[in-house]
Amino acid sequence: MVGNNDPQSLSFEPPLFAGLPGDIRVSFEFFPPKSDAMAAQLWDAITQLEPLAPSFVSVTYGAGGTTRERTHATVARIVRETGLVPAAHLTCVAASKGEIAEIADQYWDAGVRHIVALRGDPPPTDAGRFVPHPDGYASAADLVSGLRAKRDFEISVAAYPETHPEALSADHDLDNLKRKLDAGATRAITQFFFSTDAYFRFLDKALAAGITAPILPGIMPITSFAAIRRMSANTEIPSWMEAMFAGLDERPGPRALVSAVVAADLCRRLYAGGVRDLHFYTLNRAEQAYAICQLLGLRPKEPVA
Repeated sequence: MVGNNDPQSLSFEPPLFAGLPGDIRVSFEFFPPKSDAMAAQLWDAITQLEPLAPSFVSVTYGAGGTTRERTHATVARIVRETGLVPAAHLTCVAASKGEIAEIADQYWDAGVRHIVALRGDPPPTDAGRFVPHPDGYASAADLVSGLRAKRDFEISVAAYPETHPEALSADHDLDNLKRKLDAGATRAITQFFFSTDAYFRFLDKALAAGITAPILPGIMPITSFAAIRRMSANTEIPSWMEAMFAGLDERPGPRALVSAVVAADLCRRLYAGGVRDLHFYTLNRAEQAYAICQLLGLRPKEPVA
């Protein structure tokens, strides 16, 4: 045998995630289901993640407003059947100001007090170019102003650490974020990223531009590396990540394990930099987000007797 095996002389280093106090706050994003099977998967994810007491859970809105009714139905069910705080996505696409005001009233009447206000992705019929509705809002900043004038909503907006793909420049993109926050938004949530340096550089630039509102990092555990490539028009994918996920798109079990470790490491680095609020893009699956929270020391809250 090699080395000294005397238990008295052995020194054990704790694992990377040992001893974290669990003082993070989390939020989760879901999308409205298209079928009964997808609805069952969504509600399974909600049931598993609710005990982690997220600050809020958001529900997305399809391109061109294509999931408007399903988004509303999902959010209304969350209000009725859970103790979670829902945030409904709302976009400028294909809707007049009057239609958006009506939707906002419906959310308010359903008990929703948090809106994620986005310009929105243009529908395929517009060839990838955003065209404002003739009687609608021309930007997310305008939408925030309209919502703020309508109701006392809490409003979240989008931020892009590696710049929105349609932005004229990084400075122009940062100016747009400031306009949204100055219009009355409460916080920003970033697009997913894989570089903590990119996120912290973005925070420094935002602070220098006079932005003091919280900017929550968006965390995307990888469920398909091919899909991540398609969605990463403006997000750098490190070469080491390409190598780590090579050959795993057809092996869901190993891919899920690798993905959880990679995302947890990203979160651990953010935590070391002082971040305590994390927003997870769950894709309606609970396992990886739950595992990452476990690694970060967050435990289920005991139900109130």
